Amino acid sequence: MARAVGMPTSPIHRLRTIGIFEGLSFLVLLGVAMPLKYFAGIPEAVKVVGWIHGLLFIILCAALLNAKRVAHWTLQQAGRVVIAALLPFGPFVIDGWLRKEDAALQQSTPGS
Repeated sequence: MARAVGMPTSPIHRLRTIGIFEGLSFLVLLGVAMPLKYFAGIPEAVKVVGWIHGLLFIILCAALLNAKRVAHWTLQQAGRVVIAALLPFGPFVIDGWLRKEDAALQQSTPGS
């Protein structure tokens, strides 16, 4: 089956992509939705953005399990990604390490 142009090519690349969206949703939750709830009296903002962020976090965890399996990461390496996902700006900070891991995986995989 042909791969669509622009589609992530490896589990780590998918993890990086999902991580960026999850990180952005966390920042929107903290920087926009929560102030709207507590300072403007609009609790629906947290409900909607929180739901989206929670769903993205679950998808991130699934992508992490897949990347861990394919890249043969240790629990410490996978834990690094989990900790980053729990911190504001964490997914952006760890993205450089994930980029290097992705490059190493691509070089070690025949036919990629």
